[in-house]
Amino acid sequence: MQSAGHPSSPDAREALEALCRTYWYPLYAYARRRGASPDDAADSTQEFFSRLLEQDYLTTADREKGRFRSFLLTVFKRHLATEYEQARALKRGGDRRILSFDLEAGEQRYRNEPSDDWTPEALYDRRWALTLLEQVMAELQSEYEARDKGPLFEFCKPLLTAADDRTSYDEIGRELQMSEPAVRVAVHRMRARYREMLRREVAQTLGQADSVEDELQYLRAAIRGKNP
Repeated sequence: MQSAGHPSSPDAREALEALCRTYWYPLYAYARRRGASPDDAADSTQEFFSRLLEQDYLTTADREKGRFRSFLLTVFKRHLATEYEQARALKRGGDRRILSFDLEAGEQRYRNEPSDDWTPEALYDRRWALTLLEQVMAELQSEYEARDKGPLFEFCKPLLTAADDRTSYDEIGRELQMSEPAVRVAVHRMRARYREMLRREVAQTLGQADSVEDELQYLRAAIRGKNP
C-alpha cells in the first residue's frame, strides 16, 4: 500500500491496481448502505478507482497524518458529494479506464451483510477489517502451498482463530498422519506467522504515529459492530 501512494516508484501502478481490486468492495458496500442502487454504486466505485489510477489521488495520502482506511473513505465521500451526477452519466466501459470488478458477486455479498441498522460507516469499517483478514489468510496460504504444505494449512486453518480447539488436534493428526504434539507445534507456528503478517499488513495502512495495537482493537470491534 505504501508504494501505491508514490507514483515515482516502479511498482506504483501495480501496487495501486492491487489495492483497488482488494478494497473496492468496502466502498461499494458503503455506497449501497447510503441508498445507492446496485448500478449506481457500481458506477461510483469504478469511477472512483479509475480516478485513483489516472489522477494520482493517493499522492495526497501522507502516512504522517493517519490511517489509510480513514483517508480512503474521506476521499470517496468527497467523490460521491461532488461528482456523483457525473459518475452516473458515464457509461461503464467508456473512454475512462475501468477496472474489472465482480460486481454481481459484490451485490450478492452485500445482500448477506448485517441488517440495515448498521450505518454506512460501520459497514465500511467491518468490510475493511474482514477484507484485510482475508488478504492475510490468502498470503499465508500461498506461503504454505509454496512449501508443499497446502494440506496442512487447510486442516489447521480453522484453528488460527478458534477459541475452543480441544478436540481438533487429534483429528487433524489422523488425517495427516501426524502426532498430536506435532500438530500442536504446527498450529502454534502458523498462528505466530499469521499474527506477524497481520501486524505487518495493518502497519502499512497507518501513519507513523498510529498504534498497530489500537488499530487491531478497532478492527476487531468493527467486525462486531461495537465501534461508535
